[in-house]
Amino acid sequence: MANIKPFTALRPQPALAAQICELPYDVMSSAEAKEMAQGNPLSFLHVSKPEIDLPTSVDIYDPQVYAKGKENFTKLIKDGSLQQEKQPCYFFYRQIMGGHAQIGLVAAASCEDYLKNIIKKHEFTRPDKEDDRVRHIETLSSQTGPVFLTYQAVKEMDDLVKKKTAETPDTDFTAKDGVRHSAWTIRDAATIDFIRSTFAKIPFLYICDGHHRSAAAGRVYQSRKGAGESAFFLSVIFPHDQMQILPYNRVLKDMNGNTPAQLLKKLEAIFTIKPHGVAKPAGKHDLALFLDGKWHGLTFLPKHTASQDPIERLDVTILQNLVLAPIFGIDDPRTSKRINFVGGIRGTAELEKIVNSGEYACAFSMFPTSIEDLMTIADAGGIMPPKSTWFEPKLRDAMFCHMI
Repeated sequence: MANIKPFTALRPQPALAAQICELPYDVMSSAEAKEMAQGNPLSFLHVSKPEIDLPTSVDIYDPQVYAKGKENFTKLIKDGSLQQEKQPCYFFYRQIMGGHAQIGLVAAASCEDYLKNIIKKHEFTRPDKEDDRVRHIETLSSQTGPVFLTYQAVKEMDDLVKKKTAETPDTDFTAKDGVRHSAWTIRDAATIDFIRSTFAKIPFLYICDGHHRSAAAGRVYQSRKGAGESAFFLSVIFPHDQMQILPYNRVLKDMNGNTPAQLLKKLEAIFTIKPHGVAKPAGKHDLALFLDGKWHGLTFLPKHTASQDPIERLDVTILQNLVLAPIFGIDDPRTSKRINFVGGIRGTAELEKIVNSGEYACAFSMFPTSIEDLMTIADAGGIMPPKSTWFEPKLRDAMFCHMI
């Protein structure tokens, strides 16, 4: 059962939240972060990507990068830009992106639950990225970026959220990208007890985003032997029916020696092809191929989607096994330099742009993986192929920090 608890969050002054809170450290390059933080000394990118304040010759994993992050973090606390709650609280965190809204519970989740697979994973982690997050947490003695979790929706929680979020939020701002972020604080003991006992009946939580953050938190917990608050990690937990998953599209550097006509001929054995397709696939097992300046609609032939294995019937798996490996010669998409991945937030116009530029030869526009598929695979102990899901909107770093 899920063990979560309230915590004494370190938070921005409400009037400064728009200046401080930033996108997660791993969705931008150092150069992009530097540009985003330019002219804003309060930007949390000075903490989450502190290399932006050092010469470009300094390696991003150099010890002085982490030291600079701590220096900047300490300054935000000392000048009062970040302030700590006086008592352990839960919070509700709402994000509105266009016509989509989602409201999650901000809580400290259990590292033991993570290690025992009560908090379920669906991706492999990379050791270098894990090591980076461990050093970041250890240097700051804080988790500043939340892990994005989900759970099977529970009516009692839905009712509580609806009631609480009808009140005026204590933090409310719209970020530069147009996403609105609002937060409500839960301080009263009865509601705190209700939330904790409700989650104690929920059998599993599932990681959506934040596999490296949660793995790092687990390692810090083990190294610190649970001292302080290290046995728990910062999380925002959303009901599954509010999740918005965008596609993770594929772009190919070359066609592995095939002409466009030869490529389409080979794809006829795998798909039903519509020569005048649309850029966005209509449903599961539909794809779109941008080639030679136009879109082709692709639908997997039924024989290729008949597997009962939840991983094998994912579109990204079928594409890899039947197209990317045998036709394009990309056996390992994790390491190949001939393939790249474009998050759906950038839209299909981005695919057209980079193919038309000549940088890439063609692009596959995917239909999003469903949250039900993710949970089914995690329940089975499976690992999804790389770049299977892109969750939006992204949680903001520094909206809440968990001091350990």
